[in-house]
Parts: sequence; structure tokens; C-alpha cells
Amino acid sequence: MGTTITIAKNTANIEEDIVLYSQFANRHGLIAGATGTGKTVTLKVLAEQFSNIGVPVFLADAKGDVSSIVKAGSTSEKFEARLHTLGLDHVDFQAFPVIFWDVFGQQGHPIRATISEIGPLLLAQMLNLNETQEGVLSAVFRIADDQGLLLIDFKDLKAMLSYVTENAADFKAEYGNLSPASLGAIQRNLLALGDQGAEKFFGEPSLNILDFIQTDSAGKGYINLLAADQLMNTPKLYATFLLWMLSELFEKLPEVGDLDKPKLVFFFDEAHLLFDNSSDALQEKIQQVIRLIRSKGVGIYFISQSPLDIPEKVLGQLGNRIQHALRAFTPKDQKAVKTAADTFRANPNLQVSDVITQLGVGEALISCLDEQGTPQVVARGWVMPPQSSFSPLSPEERKTLISQSIVAGIYENAVDRDSAYEILQRKVNESAQQQQMQVELEQQGKEQERLAREQQKAQEKAQREREKLTQDVIGTFAKSAARTLGGPTGQKLVRGLLGSLFGKR
Repeated sequence: MGTTITIAKNTANIEEDIVLYSQFANRHGLIAGATGTGKTVTLKVLAEQFSNIGVPVFLADAKGDVSSIVKAGSTSEKFEARLHTLGLDHVDFQAFPVIFWDVFGQQGHPIRATISEIGPLLLAQMLNLNETQEGVLSAVFRIADDQGLLLIDFKDLKAMLSYVTENAADFKAEYGNLSPASLGAIQRNLLALGDQGAEKFFGEPSLNILDFIQTDSAGKGYINLLAADQLMNTPKLYATFLLWMLSELFEKLPEVGDLDKPKLVFFFDEAHLLFDNSSDALQEKIQQVIRLIRSKGVGIYFISQSPLDIPEKVLGQLGNRIQHALRAFTPKDQKAVKTAADTFRANPNLQVSDVITQLGVGEALISCLDEQGTPQVVARGWVMPPQSSFSPLSPEERKTLISQSIVAGIYENAVDRDSAYEILQRKVNESAQQQQMQVELEQQGKEQERLAREQQKAQEKAQREREKLTQDVIGTFAKSAARTLGGPTGQKLVRGLLGSLFGKR
């Protein structure tokens, strides 16, 4: 049998607790309400209560104020007034075990994932690609797989895109047309994502999602707190990152059936970011994960300003509802009020559509699943006060806690192993070396031809000089002979010679 978690005190009867049954906490939930109505305190109270019963929690701290959950609370005049409203004498103040995480590695342990783990579908959402570009990106991943090129970090994907762009014609027959325009768009969007700090997210050691599911020596569940103030500046990265973690939980955790309490509760703040402008394929994947992950013992709680932020198919799967005040200033606001009212099991004593706009800060309309798993009649209640502090941590306190964490030293140092970038770089270098060798061989051939021509010219010159020398010798000899024949001896010789040929006269 599960445990009851007290969420609030019934406004109509302050002695009555409004509770959440732990065995149905994995049926997911919604915390909604306008800005400043108390959603963050409700989130904090739920996280504390889950931790107290040994259930680990993951939540994003968008403003940095949830970090105070690591310190025990203290009373004040305002706090005492709230206790009086709730009919409570005191609160057992206590601190809760926390592990701080930060994608950028500044306010917590770094969280990384490899490009391959994220996959083309989630990466396309992160890069805001259209359907055609998403198809090209999927082909790039397939080429990398077929060629044994590991896609681990940011530079791996950049190198792979450059490689495919340069060899698109060679891949066309097997992988289809890889449009240069689509490849160029992917590269541009990737550079823009890198400028937003995403390079720090992709890499190793990648997060072991099971590190989220831990309890301390006293049996309290660890509250995994993600520093999201900077991450919220890149909504696509934030939403896709949290969806990746849900997917990892879905893939890594075994089927457990019905448990007395969840293995992990996952709070998804600013939930509208998950669904805004997501593709049909991604929407389908989100719905599938939400529908099936509860069988893995994981409860997902969406936090948003309005129920309209959540698609109807997802909203229908959220069994536990906490609705803070909504404003009805515009037609859209009025539609949100009606939607919120229609999602509750009606209470004949409450006109929900009217009450929603009248709720005070820290007051909510609540309907959770009862002991049989059926939605309870909606009740109006004051949310319980937190047991931890309201004062955020100082940077020094946070740094000390991070250094003493149970996962300290595991994720701090990035690892850059041999992957696509290094392999492709070697190919480029080998190709460059081959080209250099070819150039050198061509230069050697040209040099040999030049030397051969020079040698030929030298030989021809030498031949001409020998011929000239021969002619000069003959000419000299002829002149000398002519001078000799011109004298008496010469005349006799000629006469004697002629005489022997023609006889004497």
C-alpha cells in the first residue's frame, strides 16, 4: 500500500487534508497558474514530500530560487500567519539532499549527451529544421553509421556535414538526393546553436540517467536540481534536452508495473516549450513516452501557466491536477479558464470557472486520483508550506555542495576520444599528403624532363662544336696543302702523279 502525500488543507474544512496517493503519483500531473500565484512553492512542497518518502526527484530551477531546498527553513511573521491560516502549530523544518546539475557546467555538474544519443529526430527539433531538412539530417546519421563514424561531439557533426556536402554526388545513388541547400541550412543552424552554448552539451562522459535515481543514508530521495536560468535563454535546447532525458529514462528503466511509490518524479517546468512548433513525428513520440513511461515507475509533472499549453492528448493522461489562479482579461484567458474548469471532476459546491479567477496566492483547486485510481472531486485548498528555506544559495555555498556531491569528479572532465572528426581529419590529411606526393612526383618528372632537354641540348651543342672543329681542321689542312703544292716540289709531285696516270708526252 502506498503513502499519502499532503498537498494542501481544504479551504472549506481546514481539518481535512488534500492528499496525493503515492501509488498513483506515476499517473502524471499538472501544476498550472498565472505568474505569481504560487506554482514554484507548490513544486517545492511536492519535491520535498516525494524526497521524504524516498522518491528521487528531477526539476529545473528556472530562477535559482529552488536551490534553497538544500537548507532547512526558518520561521517569520509572514510564515506564522500562513501557519495560522492552515491551522498548524509548527512545521518541522529540514534540509533535503540535492545534486546540482548544469548543462554549461557552471552551477552544477556538467550534463552531456553524445550526438548519436540525441539522434536526428530530437536534433532536428533543436535545430528547428523543416521536414526536408530533417530527412537530409537522418541520411547524414545513416551515412555515419554505415561508415563506422562515431558522432559524439559538436565538431563530429560539423565534420560529418562537411564530408557529406563535399561527397553528396557519391552518396546520391544509395541515400537519395542530399540537397546542398538543405545541408547548408543544417550547418547554419548548427553554428547558431553552437553560439548559444550547445557545444558544451554534446560530448562525453555522457550522463548516466540512473545517477538521478539515488537516496541518501537517511533514505530520502535526492532532488536533482538543474540550473536552468541560462538554459531558458535557448528554449529549443532546454525542451529537447529534457525530452531526451525522458527518452533515456524510458529506454534504460525496466518495466515494473504498479509500485507503492514512483522510482522517480520528473518536473517539467515551462512545459509549453516542449510542445511549441514541434513536428508531428516529435509530438507522437512525446505522447508515446508520456503514455508508456509510467509503467517504468516514472511520474511526469508539467508546470505551465495555462492548461491550453498542453496538447489535449497529453492533458488527458494527467491524473493529478493542481490549478492556481488564472486571469480572464482576454478571450484567450477566458478560454483557458473554461478549459481548466472542464478538466476537473465537478464539485456541486464549487463553481470552478468562477473560483479559478478568485484564488489567492498559494491557494489552488486540486484533484488527485483516489485510492481506486479515480479522479477525486475538485477541492479548493491552501497549499502546505515548505519545510526548507526560502533563501537561495550563495555561489560559495553552491560550490562547496557541488564539491561534496556523490557524483563529484565523474562528469567534470570532458573526454575526447577518436570519433568522426578525428577519422575524417586523418582522411583529409592523407588525401593532402597524397596530393602533395603527386605534386612532388610531377615536379620531379618535370625536373627530369628539363634535365634531359638540357642534356640533349648540351650533346647537340657538343656535336656542333665537334663538327665545326673537324671542318676547321680540314680547312686548315687544305690551305696548308695548297700552299705546298704552289712550290716546286708541289709541281713535281703533281706532274709525277699525272704522269703516272696519263703517261709522258
